[in-house]
Amino acid sequence: MTDTSIPRADQSPDEKAAPIAESETEETEAEARGKKAPADSDLFRQSEIAADYVEGLLDILDYDGDIDELVSGGRPVVEVVGARLQNLVGQRGATLEALQELTRLAVFRQTGTPSRLLLDVGGYRANRRKELAAVAKNAVEKVKEYGEPVRLEPMSAFERKCVHDVVNAMAGVESESEGVEPSRRIIVRPAD
Repeated sequence: MTDTSIPRADQSPDEKAAPIAESETEETEAEARGKKAPADSDLFRQSEIAADYVEGLLDILDYDGDIDELVSGGRPVVEVVGARLQNLVGQRGATLEALQELTRLAVFRQTGTPSRLLLDVGGYRANRRKELAAVAKNAVEKVKEYGEPVRLEPMSAFERKCVHDVVNAMAGVESESEGVEPSRRIIVRPAD
């Protein structure tokens, strides 16, 4: 197994860093350490670097797609839009997650800082976000109706964050993640 983790800025190259994963909380790593969050110009630069990397991948694969780079929600975002892109998403977004990690590593190599870049291909994440909102609302209804916790299927960090956001916006219920990747899942339960 190859270690693709990257060292944090405050870590020596010999120390192993945990792989970058999408945070399940609203707090960024910089805020957690009491540092100022990156400026929008830095985030936009990250999205430009990522867009160049993704464009290179599309050229190698001979895929056509329009690439948009932007900053949204305090994080760099790259969206690829076009036909014939389903292979870049893969089953349940697995290929997309891998491409996102590779793109984050490309940004890290040029900037020297870890990125919270979000990569979307063919609107997959936007559509999945809607599906997950429905799953979360259904789980909340079951919890409120029966008063018993509901365990959801294992999900990626992106998917869990989407569910947590919906559940946390509703009164009388709470959610938490349990387990270890790739079998990490959410439990929705009545609030104490």
